[in-house]
Amino acid sequence: MGNWKSYLKADPTEWLLEEDNPSVRYFTLLDILDKPEDNPEVVDAKKKIMHTGVIPKILAKQEPGGYWGSPLNFYLRGKYKGTSWQLIILAELGADFKDERIKRACEFILENSQDPESGAFSYISSKEVSGKKSGNKVSSKCGGDHERVLPCLTANMTWSLIRLGYLDDERVQKAIKWLIKYQRFDDEPGKAPDEWPYKRWKRCWGERTCHSIIIKTLKALAEIPLKSRTPEMEDYIAKGAEHMLNHHIHKRTQPPVKGSFKWLEFGFPLMWKVDALEVLGLLTKLGYKDERMNEALEFMISKQKPEGQWILENTFNGRFLTNIERKGKPSKWITLNALRVLKRYYF
Repeated sequence: MGNWKSYLKADPTEWLLEEDNPSVRYFTLLDILDKPEDNPEVVDAKKKIMHTGVIPKILAKQEPGGYWGSPLNFYLRGKYKGTSWQLIILAELGADFKDERIKRACEFILENSQDPESGAFSYISSKEVSGKKSGNKVSSKCGGDHERVLPCLTANMTWSLIRLGYLDDERVQKAIKWLIKYQRFDDEPGKAPDEWPYKRWKRCWGERTCHSIIIKTLKALAEIPLKSRTPEMEDYIAKGAEHMLNHHIHKRTQPPVKGSFKWLEFGFPLMWKVDALEVLGLLTKLGYKDERMNEALEFMISKQKPEGQWILENTFNGRFLTNIERKGKPSKWITLNALRVLKRYYF
């Protein structure tokens, strides 16, 4: 049994347990202190998540129909303030999926963003598209537009819905199958497939595999209990993990593009972006301990401050409905995620 805390300059656990961030307190009790779900402290922290901090501020701005912002353009219009983005944040922060407001948000996304034909998620409702063509918007529910599905959005919505209690829903199972069916793991330049769904999103699918799609899909599959994983899911996990290990987590072959990820600057919540800490978190959650992770691990440890804290380096603050921590300041979320990695890898 390794002493994973020996890699800390100081132990920040008490700081993470402070009452000001009930989500971090809740996950620290579970993941760092190994408290059971029925422990009174855990129960209390979980209850407070819905009443203190970020989540009640987001839910206060929810429309009666379960959405935020535009009801039919919930991804691009008012980016990071629409419904799809709120679902990611609510799932990250541990929102109670039994709450009716959370259920309404989940059902809204399933009814308006999911393409009923394929199971993938679109950034826009098909009614919005048909309304623009006819010059008359119609607000009835009819699913996401088939031609505008996005792989990273599909992965993020699938993960969010799993976290929010929808794993066994047949609509979510259909989305999981879509992700597995269409994912590529090619690493050499070549002619990208030209059929649906690849043809519309060359930047997403491109000539080489997009790491974001792999990572966000791994994130969704890692949320599924072992007993519920199919052989196809396990095969994807093995291929996806090996792909990222071959790149030593943060080393990529594709040339940088505008807005490309800052892999070595840690952020929360990452939304569609990725960083090395997120990949380390996923691989260790899936049980991987591989020497190809060492360089990224050493870099993660080196970013620790004397107080045993990590800094928020990347953020979408100013674009969210409400800010989440402060850029350039010690981050409870980044610190919690770093401690999770250390404990899983060195324990």
